[in-house]
Amino acid sequence: MADVKPFRGMRFDTEKTGDIKELCCPPYDIISEKQRKSYIEQNKYNVIRLELPREGEDVYAHAGEILDMWRDQGVLIHESKPAVYIYEMEFNAYNKRRSVKGLIARVKVEEFSKGVILPHEFTLSKAKTDRFNLMKATNCNFSQIYALYMDSEHTTLKTIDALSLRDADFKFTDDDNVTHKLWICTDEDALSKISADFTDRKLYIADGHHRYETALNYRDYCRENGLSKEGDPQDYQMMYLVDMEHPGLVVFPTHRMVRDLEDFDKDKVLKGCEEYFDIEKFSSVGNMNTLLSKKYKAGEKAFAFYCGRGEWYLLTLKDLDVMSKVLPDVSAASQQLDVSVLHSLVLEKTMGIDKENMANQINLTYTKFFEEAIMAVDKGEFQCSFILNPTRVTEIRDVAAEGEKMPQKSTYFYPKMITGMVMNDIGVE
Repeated sequence: MADVKPFRGMRFDTEKTGDIKELCCPPYDIISEKQRKSYIEQNKYNVIRLELPREGEDVYAHAGEILDMWRDQGVLIHESKPAVYIYEMEFNAYNKRRSVKGLIARVKVEEFSKGVILPHEFTLSKAKTDRFNLMKATNCNFSQIYALYMDSEHTTLKTIDALSLRDADFKFTDDDNVTHKLWICTDEDALSKISADFTDRKLYIADGHHRYETALNYRDYCRENGLSKEGDPQDYQMMYLVDMEHPGLVVFPTHRMVRDLEDFDKDKVLKGCEEYFDIEKFSSVGNMNTLLSKKYKAGEKAFAFYCGRGEWYLLTLKDLDVMSKVLPDVSAASQQLDVSVLHSLVLEKTMGIDKENMANQINLTYTKFFEEAIMAVDKGEFQCSFILNPTRVTEIRDVAAEGEKMPQKSTYFYPKMITGMVMNDIGVE
C-alpha cells in the first residue's frame, strides 16, 4: 500500500560549512527564540535559518532566498544518485542507554480516508499555516515526518541493520546526549528490496501530524495552480520509518496542568471522582512514579492528581465498562486510553473543561516534564496537575486502525529527530 522510494537527498557540504553538529537543530516547534539565535551565532549555515525563519520582512520568502543562495554557493548539495538514509538515535531513557533505528525515504502522501497512512492525534491550524507558507516559499522538507510500520518478521530492520554495519557517514552527539548517526545507502538492489517491503504495509504517523496534513494541502495547492500533476515529486514527502516493534521505541507521557479555573476546589474534584475511581492520598511525590508504573504494568487506568506541597491522590479507575457509556460513539481502543479516561471523567465531567477549552488551551497546559508539572503547582502558577503514564505504541496503532484520533498531546515520542542531516528538495528527481 505505502509507496516508498529513494531520493537524491540534499545535504550540507561540511567542507564548506564546518562540523555537522553545528549545522543541525531540534524540531522547530520546541526551539525558543534565544535558542534559535544561539544556533545561528554558532554557525551562520545552521538549518534553523531555513526551518524556523525569522529574518526579513517576509520571513518565508527570505528563507527561500537563503536556500537559493546556499544551493548556488554549493553550501547545500544533492546526492549524485537516489538513496535511502539509515538513521539511528542513541539516547538515555528510564535509566538506560537505548537506540532506535529506521530509514528516511520519500513516501507518497495519501488522504487518511484511503487507509494507507493513518494519523493518531488531532492537530492545530496555526502550525499548519506556518508550515504551508514555508513549503510554498522553498518547495522543500527540512525535517522528517515520523511514521511506524508493522513487520512481524522484522525483514526491513534486518536489511537496514546489515547495511549499517560499517561506520556511519555522519555522526555526532548533541547537547542532550543523543547520538545521531546517518548512513547513505545507494545500492540499487537494497533500495528495490526496501521499496518492495512496503507495498503491503500501512504507515502510522507517530510524530509530525501537522507536517503531514500540510503536505497534503501543498500537493493539492501545486496541482490546482498548475505547478504539478499526479505522480510528480510534490506527491511525495520525506519520512522516517521505524518498525513498530523496535525495542528502542520510547513514548513519554504528556502531563496536564490546570490554571485559571473559576471556583477550583480540590475537595469538589475528589468528590466528583469518587463514583468512578478508587482514591488514595499521599503526602510526598517520592513514590508517585513507582506507583504509577506499577498500575501501568498491571494494565490499570490510573493517574496522579497533584495539589501542591507534596499532596497528591492516586486515582485508579474502578470499572473500564463505564467508558462505553461515556464515549459510546468511539471504538473500545479510544475508550480505553488513559487520556480518554482523564479527559472524559475528570476534566470534562468533574471540572467542566470541555473539548474546545482543551483544544484552545484556555485552562490547560501540557508538559512532558514531571518536575515542571510538580513545581508549577508548588509555585502557584497552576492550580493542580495530572501526572499520566505513557500511551502504549499498540494503543496508538489500534486507535489509528479504527480511523480515529487521540486527544491532542496524547503521546511524546522520544527522542525527537534532528533537523539538517538530510533534507528533501522536492524539485530534484
